[in-house]
Amino acid sequence: MQSEANIRRDLAACYRLFDWLGWTELIFNHITVRVPTPEAGKPEYLINPFGLHYAEVTPDNLVCIDVDGAPRAGSTGQVNRAGFVIHSAIHSARDDAHCIMHVHTTAGCAVASKESGLRHDNFYSAMLYDDVAYHDYEGVTTNLDEQPRLVKSLGKRNHLILRNHGLLVVGPDIPTTFNRLWVLQRACEIQLASDTASGPNRSIPESILRTVPETRVAGKGEVHRVIFDTMLRRAGISF
Repeated sequence: MQSEANIRRDLAACYRLFDWLGWTELIFNHITVRVPTPEAGKPEYLINPFGLHYAEVTPDNLVCIDVDGAPRAGSTGQVNRAGFVIHSAIHSARDDAHCIMHVHTTAGCAVASKESGLRHDNFYSAMLYDDVAYHDYEGVTTNLDEQPRLVKSLGKRNHLILRNHGLLVVGPDIPTTFNRLWVLQRACEIQLASDTASGPNRSIPESILRTVPETRVAGKGEVHRVIFDTMLRRAGISF
């Protein structure tokens, strides 16, 4: 795992990149990532301070909390309750969920509001075949008793469509999780666009779908870092 200082720089840059891409929702939603912790201590992760826009997040103002929501000694900043409930549940349940990203993009919320959810019939959604889970809407996620159901809904998959709500993605690091979310977001955008065109949508045979995911979003690889760094340069983001 990277040092905490490097993780803080990557995470703050990722918040700024979300802003550049238009994936923000006022002061809401979260990107969280685990930081190295003592072997005997509770897992800790970084989260944005509630009340700041993504464009205001810096490596120094990120808040460090444990999976029970307790801030690290000396860590300041308020944490959004819904952010704690969702992210702490998954960080606690999945050892491989080092990074979690949750957004309310227009395309993501629209597909999340459709009974059929995401179809695997476009270039990007095909990459997500058999790796998309769904969780039914239970209202604003502020109750701890929803955590076990949220974890059960996600299971071992890496992409979660929160019904009537938005998108959530997990991954082993920030670049991989960013790429997974980018692919999911593009899949939703293209599905909405294809649904406005005349004529039926063309399906992709299951035999093909089963061969596609390995090519882009599965696993942790160097290409994720290359994509992430390229996008940061394109957006002019650095710390």
